[in-house]
Amino acid sequence: MSEDLKDILSNSNKDIDNQQLMDYLSKQLSKEEAHDIEKMMADDEFINDAVEGLQQISNTANIEAYAEQLNYNLQKQLALKKQRKEKRKLKDQPWIYLAIMTILLICTILYFVLKRRVHQQHKQVQPVSDVRAQRFNGLRFKV
Repeated sequence: MSEDLKDILSNSNKDIDNQQLMDYLSKQLSKEEAHDIEKMMADDEFINDAVEGLQQISNTANIEAYAEQLNYNLQKQLALKKQRKEKRKLKDQPWIYLAIMTILLICTILYFVLKRRVHQQHKQVQPVSDVRAQRFNGLRFKV
């Protein structure tokens, strides 16, 4: 994941600048600029949610500290997620692959050996209908 996507309130917002948001919340913008931001809020739900979230913060001086804390928590969560993913990942250990291949080979050989043995036993035992046909081979019955 790129570093830009991991930063909350990064300065790379394409639609609106963070300073504009802060000025809008502190009512330091002209009416035209405030109207432009409100127009962007109506067009984009993400900007609208951002403004609503920032309005709920009572102490606007600590917004940067909140953003830094969120970035830190996000980095920590992503590191933990990556660490868990690495633990679950099957390490490149050739003996595991060798063991799996050996088990599959043994199962395949066992299948063919048992199939052959059943086929040989089936050949040795003649069906009952064949035995009766041989017994009455030369005899004819009148109906």
